[in-house]
Amino acid sequence: MAVQLGIPAIPQRSVTAGPVTFTAGHHFQLSDPDTDVAVLAEQASGPLSVILQVTKRCNFDCSFCSEILPIPDPTLAELQTMRDHLAGVSRVFLSGGEPLLRRDFLDVVDIFAGHVIGVPTNATRGLSHARGMAGKVAFVNVGLEGPRATTNRVRGDYDQVMAGVGAFLEQGLPISLSSVVYRSTLHALPYTVQIADVLNAGKVKLILPLRKGNALDLDEDEFISLDEARDAFARLGEARAVHGWRPALRMTTWTPETEGHMIVIEPNGQTNAWPVYDRPDLFEPLGNLLQEPIGELWNRYRFKTNHYAKYLGRSIHTTSRTGATGV
Repeated sequence: MAVQLGIPAIPQRSVTAGPVTFTAGHHFQLSDPDTDVAVLAEQASGPLSVILQVTKRCNFDCSFCSEILPIPDPTLAELQTMRDHLAGVSRVFLSGGEPLLRRDFLDVVDIFAGHVIGVPTNATRGLSHARGMAGKVAFVNVGLEGPRATTNRVRGDYDQVMAGVGAFLEQGLPISLSSVVYRSTLHALPYTVQIADVLNAGKVKLILPLRKGNALDLDEDEFISLDEARDAFARLGEARAVHGWRPALRMTTWTPETEGHMIVIEPNGQTNAWPVYDRPDLFEPLGNLLQEPIGELWNRYRFKTNHYAKYLGRSIHTTSRTGATGV
């Protein structure tokens, strides 16, 4: 059967304890660290986590954005069908585009009650939606490249982002941060973790850009090597230890072990493995969630071990959250 998990203090509908748990650092971990991840993945009837794009629309134009095709938003009825077809999946990211641009976003959240709900967002609509998200969303994952000038250059308006973050915190919503790492932003990484520590964030997720969409226009020098990424993460971990920063750190690099680890559901229900390196759009189609349950799509998915290994921190750079209280 599919792996289930428990998370205290967040309302859940059909979540039980199992071999995988969800931590205060906003990530999965094995209850028994000696568990064979490949065996666990092959025995599972579905994924740990999916990314569901509830819109492709966005009010930022991030320099790394990989979105290239406009697709109409799914209706609430279509989202209800997708929810039914996601039975047994522990965590659902209600993603975009910018998901909070949907005026009915709180209705979308209500549809997926019972899953661990994560919301990747630029936070600029946090003032509108934070109150209604409280007690329903496990955490919000806010995109931020650290200091104001760096975030403004890479992503969008820093001050709008931080105003939304303030609204989330005021409503008691747990926060994580997500940053895309360029060569020109390496200097900003310690500031990003310092900001995360001040916010009592569960984790800082660092991701290398992929060559798609806006990132095709990046200077080639902005893409750091795997060795450089490893060294940058090691230095950041050392600084974290010296300064006592609490958030967990995660860095995803693009290797054979992380290929295809994400399952991305587009607004029209089209479901894909992502990123698949030999595909021009980095998507490998699995089928359509509006037409089939996730178990059927999972059966066609050839990156099961990569999926589990990544979300359990086996194929990426990791540190654990320290002094976790109240998250």
